[in-house]
Amino acid sequence: MRFTRVILIVLDSVGVGALPDAARFGPDDAQSDTLGHVLERHPTPLPTLEGLGLGHIRPLRGVSAARPARASFGKCVLLSEGKDSTTGHWEMAGIILERGFPTFPQGFPPELVAEFEKRIGRRTLGNVAASGTGILARLGAEHLRTGFPILYTSADSVFQLAAHEQRIRLDQLYALCAAARAMLDDPAKPAWRVGRVIARPFVGDAERGFTRTAGRHDYAVPPPAGMLLDQLTERGVAVHAVGKIHDLFLGRGISSHAPTRSNAEGMEQTLAAMATLPAGLILVNLVDFDMLYGHRNDVAGYAAALGEFDRGLGAIIARLRPDDLLLLTADHGCDPTTASTDHSREYAPLLAYSPTAAAVDLGTRASLADIGQTIAENFGGRLAAGTSFLAALGAVSSGPAAGCAPGGRPCG
Repeated sequence: MRFTRVILIVLDSVGVGALPDAARFGPDDAQSDTLGHVLERHPTPLPTLEGLGLGHIRPLRGVSAARPARASFGKCVLLSEGKDSTTGHWEMAGIILERGFPTFPQGFPPELVAEFEKRIGRRTLGNVAASGTGILARLGAEHLRTGFPILYTSADSVFQLAAHEQRIRLDQLYALCAAARAMLDDPAKPAWRVGRVIARPFVGDAERGFTRTAGRHDYAVPPPAGMLLDQLTERGVAVHAVGKIHDLFLGRGISSHAPTRSNAEGMEQTLAAMATLPAGLILVNLVDFDMLYGHRNDVAGYAAALGEFDRGLGAIIARLRPDDLLLLTADHGCDPTTASTDHSREYAPLLAYSPTAAAVDLGTRASLADIGQTIAENFGGRLAAGTSFLAALGAVSSGPAAGCAPGGRPCG
């Protein structure tokens, strides 16, 4: 074992430029560059990420690459067919999806909706592809009047049910979503098997507006056996999940977890886990970039969230032990500067830092599974997909890294 503890933080949707096949997923995907475009529109000081080597991955406005990187750096291809959170996180765990989860950009088929309404004993509203805030403005008042849940989707593989907490209690909304998950997992209907069913509770009224609450809950497709978290569990390695990680993997291979309501709470929970978990994997998702800013085309908000993360990251780095490895990456893009409000198919950034490891240029990794394979190798396992870069992190160094050379060669 090289590192006793690994902290993997996923900056949900912070992509670093369109993948070569992005045009297949839509014209906006081909033009997307989430991190690049956000910093172009709203230059934001990111001194901690700059010090690690963010600017060495690619040129970014306001992020210098003049100083040697402290962390190993590169970027990862999303090899799977898709561009959503389930796909990205599963690929990090060693699962490559050759066929993406089905999407319904024109709404769900009438027979699917009819079957769902039959199962839950009530009608639904909507059945359109829409943004979360837009659908509430459009149908929130009618939902309050009728009590019918709002059904909607997006360009991603999601079946979303929104309900006012005073009209349909949280436990009732969760029961409706569980019924949807069971229906969509019917082996006789493989074309219906969306990646996630999502409960979207909200509050408010038509006069003052509607607001989504922190009661969101995801019901994902069960991941295939043998993925990273399964292997770690089999080897007795503790896995602590922060944020929506638990939902994306249905709790599989997770020893403990902490749900969060914001990036700030996610950072607090990460620090708390570092204080109590002496060994194993701390796996973190910070969802605000995607949920609050990317999908709402809020460029200024996205930039502010990056600055907030950068400030909090300093506290995490300060608490790293010599035998810790910190990994930073993303699961896909969600460029708030394009006309689209959906995810974008982009490279994921990669920074790998340990206080005692030399920094190297990790180049362009063929898959996000390289991250999972690196973690697996560190703890004595091996995944079916991915190429580990554990050895490429270089010999343990007693001092700060010097300059970095490409191809996995040590700095200096």
